[in-house]
Amino acid sequence: MRAYPRSRGLRVFLATSLSLILLPSVTGLLNGSPATADAPSSADATSGPKVTGTRGEISLTVPAGRSSPGYTVRVDREDFTLTTRRAGATVLKSATGDTGGLRFRSQGTWQHATKVTGWTFEGGVLTITAATTLDGATVQARLTPEADRYQLDWDVKGGGPDQLGLAYDLSSAGHWYGHGETETPAGGPGTDQPWPLDAGEVEDANFGPASYAMVDPFWYTSRSTGLRVDTGHIMDVAVNEGGKDGIGRFTVDSPDTYRATVFVESTPLDVYRDYIGIVGAPTKSDATYEQYTKPLWNSWAQFYTHVDQAKLLDYATGLKANGLDGHTIQLDDKWESNYGNLTFDPTAYPDPLAMSQKIHDMGFDFGLWVTLWINLDSENHAEAADKGYLLMDAKDTSKPCEVTWWNGTAGIVDLANPDARAWYEGKLKTLMSTYHVDGLKFDTRFFDEKCAPHDGYTATDYQRLGTELADQFDLQGAGIRVHWTDTAHKAGFVTRQVDKGTGWDSLKASVTQNLAISTIGYPFLESDMIGGSLSQPPPSKEVLVRWAQSASLMPLMYGSTSPVDTVDVTTGQKVDYDQETADLYRAAIQRHEKLAPYIWDQVQNTLKTGDPIMRPLFFDFPGDQQSYTVTDEWMLGPAVLAAPALAAGATRTVHLPPGTWYDVNRHTVIRGPKTLEAYPAPLGVTPTFVNLTAKGAAKAIKALAAR
Repeated sequence: MRAYPRSRGLRVFLATSLSLILLPSVTGLLNGSPATADAPSSADATSGPKVTGTRGEISLTVPAGRSSPGYTVRVDREDFTLTTRRAGATVLKSATGDTGGLRFRSQGTWQHATKVTGWTFEGGVLTITAATTLDGATVQARLTPEADRYQLDWDVKGGGPDQLGLAYDLSSAGHWYGHGETETPAGGPGTDQPWPLDAGEVEDANFGPASYAMVDPFWYTSRSTGLRVDTGHIMDVAVNEGGKDGIGRFTVDSPDTYRATVFVESTPLDVYRDYIGIVGAPTKSDATYEQYTKPLWNSWAQFYTHVDQAKLLDYATGLKANGLDGHTIQLDDKWESNYGNLTFDPTAYPDPLAMSQKIHDMGFDFGLWVTLWINLDSENHAEAADKGYLLMDAKDTSKPCEVTWWNGTAGIVDLANPDARAWYEGKLKTLMSTYHVDGLKFDTRFFDEKCAPHDGYTATDYQRLGTELADQFDLQGAGIRVHWTDTAHKAGFVTRQVDKGTGWDSLKASVTQNLAISTIGYPFLESDMIGGSLSQPPPSKEVLVRWAQSASLMPLMYGSTSPVDTVDVTTGQKVDYDQETADLYRAAIQRHEKLAPYIWDQVQNTLKTGDPIMRPLFFDFPGDQQSYTVTDEWMLGPAVLAAPALAAGATRTVHLPPGTWYDVNRHTVIRGPKTLEAYPAPLGVTPTFVNLTAKGAAKAIKALAAR
C-alpha cells in the first residue's frame, strides 16, 4: 500500500466523509449520561466512516478503498476494550481484565479505563469518555479515522497520573515484530533477540530516544496491523512480561496526552511503508560503493583495549598477507592518552603518523574510534567545563552532568551549544589532518537522561544534533547509532548492532536483530563484528566461519577477529586458527564482493522506496504462513534468499516460499513452497537460493553461481 503524505489524502477523505455525517441524536440515557443506542451517525456506509452505538458497544467503521482494506473498531461499553477487525476477523484487541487496555499509574498503583459514559462523533473525530478504576479519574479518548489507520489520542482527567500506557492481547494480532534491539531476561540484545517478539520476553524500562540501543516506538504484526507511539519520553515496553502472560504493554513515562497511530493494512509490508511515510526514508546512503563491497576491519574484538601501534600494524599485515580484503583498518577504543583528550598515548603509539602511513601503504584507509564523553581526568574536561561546553546535571543545573560508562566517569559535550560543537569539531578535524585519519567511528550516546537538555531542546533533539555532527565525516561503514527521529531515518547511516557474544546464540541473534532493525526503518545495516565480542573467549572456528558466511549475504560486512590468529581476552593467550578458517573467511568476502553490484542496486531501490534490503521472508511472501516464524533465513532484496547455517552441524532445514527457486550450490531449480529437510551444509557451503522471477535474479545468479 502507498505511503502517501497525510495532509492532502486526509483532507479529501474527511471532506467526503463529513459532508454526509449526521450528528448522533440522543435516544436514551445510559448509565446517567447521554449516548446513542442502535443509531447510525452516517447516512451512507460506502462513502466514509460510520459510527453506530448499541447498548453493548460503539463501532467505528471505515469502508474498503481502492488501495486500503477497510476496518472496524469496536469499543466495548462495559470495560473499554478496543477491538480492531478487518474483513470480519479480529486483527488487534486491547487487553482486558485487571490489566485494562488504556492504563495509567497513579500514586504507584495501576488503574485503567472501564465503563463508557458518553461519546460523540463530530468533525471526523470519535470522542469517548469513560470511568476508571480510580474514583475521581476519567479517561477521554479520541479516535480519528483515515483510510488505512486511525489516530488514538487519550488523556486522564483527575487522579494525578504519572504514566500512561496501552496494553494489547498479543495473540489477537498474530505475531509481533518491530521494536529494534531488545532488552530481554534471556540475554538480549547481546545474545538474544526473539523473533517474533512474542516468541520470547522483552522487558525494557528505558526504551527511549537517548537509548544506546537502536529502537523506535513502532511495532507491527503478522495480521497486518501496526502501532506507532508518538512521544519523546522514555517508555517502558514489556512483551510477555514475567514469562508468557500474552500481553504487550507500551507505557509512556509522562502524564501528557498519549498519542498513537494504529495501522490497519493488507500486508506487513504495507504497514511498514505507512510507517516510513511518517518518519521518512533515507535520502542518501552514507556508505560508498566500496564500503558495500569490502569489509571494514576494526580492532575491538581482536584486542579490546589491549592494543598498541605494533599490534595494530601486525594485525593489518596479517590480513593483507592472507588476502583478507577490506577497505579500512579502524583503531577502536584505547588509543587516547585520556578519554576525551583526542591525543594519542605516546607510550603505546610512539609514531602514530608513521603507523597511519604504513596502513595506507597496504591499501587500507585508516580510521579512529571517538566519543563525546570526556572523562574527568582529561585535560579537555577541565577546559570544556570551564567554558560551559558540557551538558549540565538534570537535578542541579549549576554543575556539569557526570555519567558513568564502561571507561570511567565523564561529562558529555553539549551539541546544542554552538560554541561547544565548534570546539569539539575543531579538535576532531585537527586530529584527522595531523595523522591522516580518513574517517571516524562515533561511539556512546549524544545524550543521557541524567543530564539536562540545553534551553529550548529535548532529549530527542540530541539524536538530530548527533546526526548532523556525524554527517560531516566518513563513518567508514561503521555507521552510527542514532534513531527515533525522522532526521535519523533520512540520514542514511549504516547501522551497526550492539556488541554480541561469540557463541552460536549470538550469531542467531545477529540475524533476527538485523531483521528487527531493518523493519523499523534502518535499511543499511550489518551484524556486530563478525565472530562477536562482549569480552568473551574468541569464537570457535565454526562460529567465525558461519558468521562470515552469514554476513556475506547482508548489506555490509564488519570484521574484527582475524581468521589468522587472535587473542583470548579471558586468558591473554594467543589463539591460532588453521588455514581452512582463513580460506573460508576469504571465500565469504569474495562472495560478498561479487554480490556488490546486486546489493548496490538494492541501495538505489531503497532510496526510491524506503523498503528494507535485508527483510523477513513474509515481506515478499505475505501469504506464506510458515514464513512468519522462520528465524534463520531472510531475503536480500527481492531475488536472493539467504539460509546460511547458524548452528553446529553439517545439515539444516530450509523453507522456500512459493515461487521458482534456483539452488546456487546444487544448480537445480525447485518449485516452492517446499521444505528441504537435512539440506547439506558442510562448513564450506552457504545455502543460498535465487527467485528466478524476481527483479535482479540474473545479476544475483551471475554473482553467486560463479566458480
